[in-house]
Amino acid sequence: MSSFGYFLRESLQGFTRNLSTTLGSIITIFLSLLIIGVFLVAGVMVENLVSSVENEVTITAYVADDAQQSDIDRVMDSVRGMSDVQSVSFTTKEQALENFSNSISNAEIIEQLDGQNPLPASIDVELSDPQMVESVASQIQGNSTYQRICEDPENVGDSIKYGQATVERLFQVTNYVRYIGLALIILLIFIALVFINNTIRLAILARRKEIAIMRLVGASNGFIRGPFLMEGAIHALIGSVLAVVIIQLLRMFAIPRLQDSLQFLSFDVTGTTYVLIYVALVGAGLIIGLIGSALAMRRYLKV
Repeated sequence: MSSFGYFLRESLQGFTRNLSTTLGSIITIFLSLLIIGVFLVAGVMVENLVSSVENEVTITAYVADDAQQSDIDRVMDSVRGMSDVQSVSFTTKEQALENFSNSISNAEIIEQLDGQNPLPASIDVELSDPQMVESVASQIQGNSTYQRICEDPENVGDSIKYGQATVERLFQVTNYVRYIGLALIILLIFIALVFINNTIRLAILARRKEIAIMRLVGASNGFIRGPFLMEGAIHALIGSVLAVVIIQLLRMFAIPRLQDSLQFLSFDVTGTTYVLIYVALVGAGLIIGLIGSALAMRRYLKV
């Protein structure tokens, strides 16, 4: 306990010896971890957004107005037997018009139809694995019965609609964010290590005479190194706590406004996820502080 008190006292005194360098180290760690934390939260939001859109991916296979119900049932039974298909339902022309009417706010559009119904009936397919939408759509397109009763027999593919293109674009954006975020995280960690290394180097130089005396009186290597390791850890801890506080403030004030302005998108991040991110940031900060201090001591403190 006495050694811990000595380490703590010496590390705190290091703040005043090199105040500007110490503040630079803390600010660098703070900004680095803040950006990393924001990227982690944004990454979770993007993943949730992609998942919410992906779960809404369905296949709509339009059928001709003169299609026989027996042929429609035959196609639906075939689709139900496909792997990765969760459910199959049928939407009549009347139901399609009603759904369209409920989805628009301008009733004049329906009135202009003069009682006509231009919307086709459709076979609607929900998938257990949205990633397999292209495979299922291809199987439906290759079904001989469906080729005969589809809305456009001359171009069967145009009678089958699904939103895979949107999901693919979202996945591309997600991958770009991941790659850019990973590169940025590596760069920020490197910068933080450099600042910690420089801070501990200056602390070692400021105490070089004291260290020489401690060597002469037989102080152990661990006793000499302890204050410098603790100093680096304290810098990192302060920086990481500041980053956590700022992210929590963003969570409380900025993110709700973003959700209110973009209500059609899902930005929900659970409280547990935030806690895990906070723990990861504090842990990463301590690791950065200890590694930076250890590297500096290995290079400049020959004990």
